[in-house]
Amino acid sequence: MTDEEIDTSDISPLGDEFFVHARLRMPGKQVSVTLDVDADVLEWFKAQGEDFRNRINAALKIYAEAHKQPHR
Repeated sequence: MTDEEIDTSDISPLGDEFFVHARLRMPGKQVSVTLDVDADVLEWFKAQGEDFRNRINAALKIYAEAHKQPHR
């Protein structure tokens, strides 16, 4: 599917309020690890494209940020 074929009519435009709270997030330093994951999980990520390793990293980052404990 091309970009032109995607129906985005139900997506509201981003206004100034969105950009007031937006922040630039640059990728941090990465390290190599060996990790065991379920075969079906890996296959799902691989089916998303050649950059599946970056997608796994992004998913883990989102999860980690959502579950951070406030500093005491």
